[in-house]
Amino acid sequence: MSYKIGVIRGDGIGPEIVTEAVKVLDAIAEKYGHTFNYEEILMGGCSIDATGVPLTEEAIAQAKSSDAVLMGSIGGNTATSPWYKLAPELRPEAGLLKIRKALNLFANLRPAYLYEELKAACPLRDDIIGDGFDMMIMRELTGGLYFGERSTKEVDGVMTACDTLTYNEDEIRRIAKRGFDIAMKRRKKVTSVDKANVLDSSRLWRKVVEEVAKDYPEVTYEHMLVDNAAMQLVKDPKQFDVILTENMFGDILSDEASMVTGSIGMLSSASLNETKFGLYEPSGGSAPDIAGKGIANPIATILSAAMMLRYSFDLDAEADAIENAVKQVLKDGYRTIDIMPQEDDKKGQVTQVGTVQMGDLIVERL
Repeated sequence: MSYKIGVIRGDGIGPEIVTEAVKVLDAIAEKYGHTFNYEEILMGGCSIDATGVPLTEEAIAQAKSSDAVLMGSIGGNTATSPWYKLAPELRPEAGLLKIRKALNLFANLRPAYLYEELKAACPLRDDIIGDGFDMMIMRELTGGLYFGERSTKEVDGVMTACDTLTYNEDEIRRIAKRGFDIAMKRRKKVTSVDKANVLDSSRLWRKVVEEVAKDYPEVTYEHMLVDNAAMQLVKDPKQFDVILTENMFGDILSDEASMVTGSIGMLSSASLNETKFGLYEPSGGSAPDIAGKGIANPIATILSAAMMLRYSFDLDAEADAIENAVKQVLKDGYRTIDIMPQEDDKKGQVTQVGTVQMGDLIVERL
């Protein structure tokens, strides 16, 4: 099979970690007989330097013509960034918001997986962790409170702010379908998170999810109030498979879940639209302070490439191969600096490697 992949290397450590992910994809192509054609797309600070804006219409057209887009990290992340003083609509991050809107990327996937070899980094007790956990946060990305009408004005002599939380049934149905589709590729369980005891939007959310669930008889599902879900994530995270929720709840819960893994540098993510198209990127930032030093962890970007194979191209065996190669490298005792153990007595049990060597090790195990 032949696929066209848009590649946004981005800023900071972005070019370094994307290079390693492409290296892994090339190894997959050779092993399984695929052809991956890459097209470079400018976005973020590098686009500002070249064109004066974080994302051009040409770049959007390039992305739309791709089967999927693999992205590194965008922006400078610090006040010392050369782009920090620009107007908000001209900063690197504005390009990310623009491309999400232009490509209608309404479904955000954030996996939270605890590797056996990295259990020591998890803040939870061993009896809670057990054999580990493996969940997927499915967050609606283009609706809800963040995109509703808002205002700040004086009412009866008092400054009053208003943010509107709005969802229609079509917006809920499309994210619910995507959540159940993802569950079919996993352990076939969906936990729909809402606040239906208080919010009308959540009651509609629950109603539509129940309608969608009828089309997926193999998937078991449950409803859970968001406050309870936040508690359950730290009480018993292994109970979750796919967590399906709206924009603001997903924003909060996905950050909580990533913290429970103890290592955001290992976490991939994807943003999907109504077709098979998706934009795949690591959850971490551009880390400009370590850019060019060859020490950045490329694993999150490599795992994002695996998600691309699984969810945009339906190449499950190839995605499994990448994920298993990553597990084997960790099992063999190799670590980038960000996931090195903090205890002196454990440092001798593992070998610290750089960005390029980590990519090479994963390719070897493919």
